[in-house]
Amino acid sequence: MAKLYAGTSGFAYPSWKPGFYPAKLPQSKFLEYYASRLNLVEINYSFRRLVAARTFEGWIAATPPGFVFAPKAHQKITHILKLKDAVEFTRVFLETLAPLRDAGRLGPILFQLPPGLKRDDKLLYEFVRLLPADGRHVFEFRNTSWFTDEVYRILSDHNAALCRAESDSLTTPDVSTADFAYFRLRKSEYTQEQRDAMADQAQALLAGNRDVYALFKHEEDPAGALYAVELLGRVNESRAEESVPR
Repeated sequence: MAKLYAGTSGFAYPSWKPGFYPAKLPQSKFLEYYASRLNLVEINYSFRRLVAARTFEGWIAATPPGFVFAPKAHQKITHILKLKDAVEFTRVFLETLAPLRDAGRLGPILFQLPPGLKRDDKLLYEFVRLLPADGRHVFEFRNTSWFTDEVYRILSDHNAALCRAESDSLTTPDVSTADFAYFRLRKSEYTQEQRDAMADQAQALLAGNRDVYALFKHEEDPAGALYAVELLGRVNESRAEESVPR
């Protein structure tokens, strides 16, 4: 059965007390508590540095089976090399994720391209075809030139997902290119109506046997984390009701 994973892009925010974290919870216990309510976190830490194995091992130990980590690809791949001649460093980066992969805790890997990088089909094809076929990979394009059928075809041919990102300034087309869906929900606020629509969309994708990864924006207040808790609870409750024999 397809599964919904929901969370935020980070968890280490003392300002989430007491709205999300209990007032007296020490920061060393944040991840453990976060993982008791959510089952996904995006790792922005990996964008700026290669994460040590012992760090991943500590995170794995602090979270239950079924909780997954979605790393953001290192900036050297996406922002410095801009996918070009990036084979060797991409290999190094992927090797650092071995503790997550071996423990069954590796979620999709996000390749977030810079706004100034315009569409280049050959560049995308040459990069995507070298990624491991047994992994889940997501591409977030922040230049609208990439939103074309040819780009979608390249992603689809390699089961790579188009990141469905939305912010106050840009919304990605709602296009499926993989057997899973990845959402980065970055608007400053979501109304109840918008959250209801997201839940309906997630349920439709799950019914089509696609895993769904939904990540809300992290801010100084815990709204994103609470949105994720609401989404996870609502969808799982609805699916449980549907599975009850009548």
